[in-house]
Amino acid sequence: MKKKRNIGILIFNNAEVLDFAGPFEVFSVTSELNNHELFDVFTVAQTIQPITAVNGLSVNPNYDFSNCPPVDVLIVSGGFGTRKLVEDKHTLDWISQVHKATEYTLSICSGSMLLGAIGILDHQPYCTHHQVYDLMTKLVPTGLPQKNKRFVNFDNVYTSGGISAGIDLSFHMVEKLHGEHIANNTAKYMEYER
Repeated sequence: MKKKRNIGILIFNNAEVLDFAGPFEVFSVTSELNNHELFDVFTVAQTIQPITAVNGLSVNPNYDFSNCPPVDVLIVSGGFGTRKLVEDKHTLDWISQVHKATEYTLSICSGSMLLGAIGILDHQPYCTHHQVYDLMTKLVPTGLPQKNKRFVNFDNVYTSGGISAGIDLSFHMVEKLHGEHIANNTAKYMEYER
């Protein structure tokens, strides 16, 4: 029997909608198409109160930092809200602690800023949204920007580029964890060209 992995998606005020909704859809649909046996996908925020994502979408987190189950794959959303969170010790400490136990840690778009703020990207390749590279060079001066890539990885860390790149990275992870056939079945169902 395959291990069912917990996919925890960090959300916050002014998170970019597709940054969390895209990966949520890929992992949850993959699990749905496989008898709900592959992934348990959930959102987590600093508190259980609804967050207001970019352009006003209200989202109810499944968990907060105090009651979040163990996370096998952590997905750090991006969006304008990351600019505030790079100064938020509570959030940065939580990411740092969870990352120590993850199988994989992923950032979507400007979520890379939060990984950069806790030192994960020092001396490592990364990618992010095209408008965030200038901020990242100040935040992670020793990082190695990969501006022409959709996503890159080192060790168990993946960073992805702009908003829609999170979907590509999610499909890559499904294929890595469960093979091309399962990833392609999900893409076919979602009518997504990989």
